[in-house]
Amino acid sequence: MQAEIITIGDEILIGQIVDTNSVFISKELNKMGVSVYQITSVQDDKEHILKALAEAEENADIIIVTGGLGPTKDDITKHTFCEYFEDSLIQNDEVLRHVEFLFAKYFNMPISDVNRLQALVPSRAKVLYNKYGTAPGMWMEKNNKVFISLPGVPFEMKALIKDEVLPLLQKQFHFPYILHKTILTYGLGESIIAARLEDFENDLPKGFKLAYLPNMGKVRLRISAKGADKLVIESIMKKLVQILIGLVEDIFIGFEEDGAIEALIQSLLVDQNRTLSTAESCTGGNIAKMITSVAGASRVFSGSVVTYSAKAKQDILKVSLKTIDKYSVVSKQVAQEMVVNCKKLFDTDYAIATTGNAGPTTDKTDKTVGVVFIALATPDKVLVEEFNFGQPREKVIQRASLKSLEILRKEILKNTINSL
Repeated sequence: MQAEIITIGDEILIGQIVDTNSVFISKELNKMGVSVYQITSVQDDKEHILKALAEAEENADIIIVTGGLGPTKDDITKHTFCEYFEDSLIQNDEVLRHVEFLFAKYFNMPISDVNRLQALVPSRAKVLYNKYGTAPGMWMEKNNKVFISLPGVPFEMKALIKDEVLPLLQKQFHFPYILHKTILTYGLGESIIAARLEDFENDLPKGFKLAYLPNMGKVRLRISAKGADKLVIESIMKKLVQILIGLVEDIFIGFEEDGAIEALIQSLLVDQNRTLSTAESCTGGNIAKMITSVAGASRVFSGSVVTYSAKAKQDILKVSLKTIDKYSVVSKQVAQEMVVNCKKLFDTDYAIATTGNAGPTTDKTDKTVGVVFIALATPDKVLVEEFNFGQPREKVIQRASLKSLEILRKEILKNTINSL
């Protein structure tokens, strides 16, 4: 069973908004055994939409369209659907009552004729109830293919997918079982890992495949399978995952469902009843942002300082002016003083410090763009490492942040083992 997603809107094509709808729909379809064949974005243009619908009908069994259902003139999806299905619009009284209810309860203003037009739907469409908005979803069929039109507003679309679309699809079709298992690795690049896993990948059973998902210092390894027998697939998957972990044991940090590395670190710190603080220069608070993005961070994270300038390093972290003058702000010695004093400042068990040249300039140091010093203070020692993360600036910041957390995680695990 194949699906295609079509997103409608000039705002997507000019980069004004990010298409998060397709990500959500793809995940939900995949959970129930539907493979997404293609995702297409088109303009608010009738001919372009008609062409996309015709091509999708050739490619897929289920076509889901989002966007273009608003009350303004640039929203033309309903009219285009009518042309494609040789249908006409009629007023749906139930939808009209819902629109009037929303205006009376939430908008505190009389409903306009333009908003009443939201109750017009193709005569042969199955109306999908949109409890959060005025634009209903529409389900239509042609040549044994299902066409579903949904509003582009994310929270409206998500509710319609979960409450209306998925139950109807499950009722109408029988889907295969799809299973994914993704492990997280840090520290090696995609090509090096691929060379290591060449024999494993070549020996995968029929219906199983391995995918590499790299992203600045980390690589996710995903094994996917599809078939009719759920128990057989799960049994084989369990064995393959165990083999895969054994082959990448030195860089394996956990499973994707367990969360990103910041979530794993939080869990480890909670288990040890330990705390963490950060002092950031070139990473500009990104490490603290990553840590606090995980709910419950207050249990382990005490605070952070972004000491971007040399003066801030002196005034807040009490880094010695002599150290800065002798070694420059991008140096092992400055990173060490930053992390030691950060740990004291926040009275934490662990502390991370970063200082480096993210670019595009080198800030009057002798180190090239991309050079970063990462320091870690643990309950019993201080570590400082030098890295060159290359360019551009965004890459340096992201890789330095991830490497800092990777180093922290390894040291926490060492302390966990030593305490047993």
